Amino acid sequence: MFIDRAREADVMDANELIQRYAAGERDFRELTLIGANLQGIELSGANLRLANLRGANLRGAKLSGVNLREAILADADLSEANLSQANLISADLSEANLEKTNLHETNLSRANLIKAILREADLSESLLSETKLSQANLQKANLSDTNMSRALLMETNMEGANLEGANLSLAILNGANLELVNLTNAILNGANLSGSNLSGANLSKAKLSGSNLTGANLSKAQLRVTNLSWSTLREVNLSGATLYRAKLSWSNLTGANLSDAILIDTNLYHVNLRDAQLRGAIMPDGKTHD
Repeated sequence: MFIDRAREADVMDANELIQRYAAGERDFRELTLIGANLQGIELSGANLRLANLRGANLRGAKLSGVNLREAILADADLSEANLSQANLISADLSEANLEKTNLHETNLSRANLIKAILREADLSESLLSETKLSQANLQKANLSDTNMSRALLMETNMEGANLEGANLSLAILNGANLELVNLTNAILNGANLSGSNLSGANLSKAKLSGSNLTGANLSKAQLRVTNLSWSTLREVNLSGATLYRAKLSWSNLTGANLSDAILIDTNLYHVNLRDAQLRGAIMPDGKTHD
């Protein structure tokens, strides 16, 4: 007799899900448990593709290696859950709570994380290509070696986050808060950072060629050996920033504030410095600008 597992899963309750998982079943595709209390549940390795878990309580859940591709988890509480190596491609996690969640090596490509809470979450070595993260909270999150190419991060709060070695090529970060972030060795070629706050950030050895930093705040930022060639830096604030041996060739710094910046051995070949403020800046030749 044919058993429609998808239909069974559609009417399953939380207790039955726990019992069937404990019995060895792993296929729960298209499961619907809207608003269910699944706190601390063990579902590692389960197939929950296209599941609807909107508003569910999954706090502290064990979900490593789970397949949640195209699942609905909007407004769900996944704080402190273990989602390492999970498949969340194209999942809806908008406004979900993922504070202190383990998302190490998780695939979140094209997922919707708009307005999600990811404070102190571990996203190291994860895939977030083309992921929607606008207005999300990623304060102090670990995003080291993460692939965030073409991600949408408009007005996202990433204050104090670790983005060392992350790939943000062609990412959109307009108005994002990147204060005190660690972007050493990160790749941001072609990224749009206009109006973003990078004050006190560490961008040493980062690659930002062809990027747009119009009106960005980089005051007191570390830009040692950073590549900013062919970039737009109109009206950028680089006051007190360290640009030792940085590459700014062919970049546009019209109206930029470079007061008290350190420009020792900086490559300024064909740089447009029209109306730029250079008072107190230490120039490439080691002399202080009047």
